[in-house]
Amino acid sequence: MASAVVKTFVQTCNYLQDPCHVARFQKFCGVKGTFPDKRIKPDSGRSEPDRPGLRKRVQQEGQSSDEGVGNGDAATAQINGMQGDDTVRPEGPSAADDDSDTTRAKPLRRNSLTGDVGQEFLIHNKFLFYLFTFGTELGNEMFFIIFFPFLFWNIDAVVSRRLIVVWAWNLFVGQSTKDMVRWSRPASPPVVKVEVFYNSEYSMPSTHAMTGTAIPFCLFMLTYGRWQYPFLFGFCVALGWSVLVCVSRVYMGMHSILEVITGFLYSLLVLSFFQPILEKIDNYYMMDHYAPLVIIVSHVSLGLVAFSLDSWSTSRGDTAQALGTGAGAALATHVNYQLGLLQDPPLSSLPLTLPPVTAGPVLRSLLRFFIGVAVILVTRMVMKAVTIPFLCRLFGLPSDDVRRARQHMRVELPYRYIVYSVVGFSCVCFVPVLFGIFHLA
Repeated sequence: MASAVVKTFVQTCNYLQDPCHVARFQKFCGVKGTFPDKRIKPDSGRSEPDRPGLRKRVQQEGQSSDEGVGNGDAATAQINGMQGDDTVRPEGPSAADDDSDTTRAKPLRRNSLTGDVGQEFLIHNKFLFYLFTFGTELGNEMFFIIFFPFLFWNIDAVVSRRLIVVWAWNLFVGQSTKDMVRWSRPASPPVVKVEVFYNSEYSMPSTHAMTGTAIPFCLFMLTYGRWQYPFLFGFCVALGWSVLVCVSRVYMGMHSILEVITGFLYSLLVLSFFQPILEKIDNYYMMDHYAPLVIIVSHVSLGLVAFSLDSWSTSRGDTAQALGTGAGAALATHVNYQLGLLQDPPLSSLPLTLPPVTAGPVLRSLLRFFIGVAVILVTRMVMKAVTIPFLCRLFGLPSDDVRRARQHMRVELPYRYIVYSVVGFSCVCFVPVLFGIFHLA
């Protein structure tokens, strides 16, 4: 009986991992690849079978990472903005090109560290393309640079602080699991790589699905009862947010159905562990005299663990970035408490209600947001410009090739920690002080 259950479970997992399901979903949503009908070996002229799971990874630290995986072929020399390959393509215009509703597009973002640019693809449904592009952006760096500060400066600083803790740990657990499991991205073809920015990373579980589940559901659990709103409204917003992010990763061709489901469930497991102790963690960061030492040692140690799990990939930098942001925000929380700068509402004022929407508060909130984000972006830009050359000089590495330099752990790990810990500290401590100076608090 037990063996039959295990066999059925394995068969189900293999079925959900099949990249053909991703390709079918993409086709249903109006995404079509520009794959050649058959591949030709340069030497023999015979067609070459598809190689599922093809991906290029840097096998040793410091090795150049100019090779990547596009939509079916390893990235090669660029020819008029297209990737060159040794394939025979059908001649003549395709039927899709005659369709006025069809748009040719390239993958959304080029990865500056891997050089992966991908290939063109056809979009037949622009609404779904923009919808899922928005969904996948809900798990990217720029969204969190906007979301956490806005929540901290304008809505609820307590909730924002605790969300950052969950976000940092969630990313560490997810990215570390990826580098231990080491599953490749869905094979292309048949999958169309609408996005290639994360193509050099492993794929199991989907960390976009993890953050896209942890953040909205943690936000719901932290705010329900603290703020006045209907339970069903909060739950539906959290579930809709999570589903949009999860489905977008399949649409982008970055994950199989199994990897997205695993990321969703894995995130709920991580959240169930941290949710009951978030208040204790927040209070410890604020009040304990040894908190700064514990924060620095724990976050740096976790980063070292993540960097030791596998050869270079962009996932290591993302892990260090999240941990650095979490460390900076936690240190700023301690400083704010010790200096009496915290402005958390008293428990007697709960539950909180949204103030009336009038021109004055809205304008003040927008000013806080735009000024604060501008300060954070300038801080990040300056820290990036200063930190990498300094680390290269410190460790005797050439600084003329930033991409190659950042593939060294000695550069990438401290670079991410220094830059994003300063960003996190600025968001939680420095920018609110600036608001007080300009009477925007």
